[in-house]
Amino acid sequence: MSRETGNRAEDQALGYLQAQGLRLLERNYSCRQGEIDLIMQQGQTLVFIEVRYRRSSRYGSPLESVDPRKQARLLHSARHYLLCHPHWQDRPCRFDVVGISGDQGTIQWLTNAFGE
Repeated sequence: MSRETGNRAEDQALGYLQAQGLRLLERNYSCRQGEIDLIMQQGQTLVFIEVRYRRSSRYGSPLESVDPRKQARLLHSARHYLLCHPHWQDRPCRFDVVGISGDQGTIQWLTNAFGE
């Protein structure tokens, strides 16, 4: 997938989540451990969001593509974010996945998709 396609998918997910009441804090947070596509706030909760796009569901849904290795990278990146932003450390956190299917044109939002 090209970076342009990824950016479009993230734009689409961002618009969808903002319409659901989430507020964007940071986009494409990157550190040595990995990258977090979107970091948003919902009420008092800090939400780390992975956006997955699949042109076709032939090889599974976008949500299924967040395997344990990817989850571990996201957990490490989130820990790094919290170390660098200590004012968030006492807030509840969760990991969500937004899946976008190109062939079906659907958005799926899985809240609290994984965690420790």
